[in-house]
Amino acid sequence: MQNFDQIIQDALLAFAATDDPDALEQIKASFLGKNGQIPGLLKGLAKLPPDERKLVGAAINRVKEAVESALHARRESLRQMALAARLAEEALDVTLPGRGEARGGLHPVTRTLERMEGLFRSIGFEVADGPEIEADFQNFTALNTPEDHPARSMHDTFYLQDENGGVAPGILLRTHTSPIQVRYMQAHVARYAGAETMPEIRVIAPGRVYRVDSDATHSPMFHQVEGLWVGEQVSFADLKGVIGDFLRRFFESDDLQVRFRPSFFPFTEPSAEIDMAFMSGALKGRWLEIAGCGMVHPNVLRHVNIDPEKYIGFAFGMGPDRLTMLRYGINDLRLFYDGDLRFLGQFV
Repeated sequence: MQNFDQIIQDALLAFAATDDPDALEQIKASFLGKNGQIPGLLKGLAKLPPDERKLVGAAINRVKEAVESALHARRESLRQMALAARLAEEALDVTLPGRGEARGGLHPVTRTLERMEGLFRSIGFEVADGPEIEADFQNFTALNTPEDHPARSMHDTFYLQDENGGVAPGILLRTHTSPIQVRYMQAHVARYAGAETMPEIRVIAPGRVYRVDSDATHSPMFHQVEGLWVGEQVSFADLKGVIGDFLRRFFESDDLQVRFRPSFFPFTEPSAEIDMAFMSGALKGRWLEIAGCGMVHPNVLRHVNIDPEKYIGFAFGMGPDRLTMLRYGINDLRLFYDGDLRFLGQFV
């Protein structure tokens, strides 16, 4: 009869000689498969005498159990080897910074708008809103802007098309947030119609505006924050106080100067440009135009049914985009709207 120990030894050597799980299964078949050595031995038991058959059968079962045990051990060894290789390939360096999910954040211009709203609210201004698609009356006529004014030209203003592809008469993308002030004054007058005295109007109007303009410091879409204070005892001195206080608080510095330079706007009289200069830092001594302002023109008040003989007020308009550039030291407005997350991520 064949040497059973030799079969076990041959199986152990064959199993140990391969590192391939598929090849291991083929080797298994040569020992334990249907036509393998051990099933062949079991088939030969029928030819043996009964007394010998029992002893040989027990020996064959011992061989089978030994080979199966060796096979299972080699399978587990190969599984552990594959796992170790995968762990080595995907090793984690615990000294590296964590890879947590990226956090979103507010756009820098949005941060500026929220900051401006908070500062003006703290001195009693309300925040108003209005539509970005505007009517000619609110955007131009009510603001004392005549029909031949350059701002009404299609070279400066985005007019909407009608259903036939032509220019829709009197419908446009607002060119400033002043229409919000007009609508607010109209609603305020209606609310207090018949009252002997109308409460003061103190409001800011932030929002997106649209003009045909694009370069390093201008964008076809940009933001404005306009302010309005109308009452019986409002003066240019109040205007200077509000603007000066706002700029010092916005930039968190008393080390700056503010000046008012005579100018012209259809909706204010007298009118002024507001310039600012830092007294230290990279922009030291350089005057920068920040806003336009003036006392509300009597015609504007008449258009919204406010008596200009009884009430007076001031208005101003400034660009939060430009204030954002100054606050963060950015020299190209277009960077804010290119959608480059590497740039925007700096402000999160």
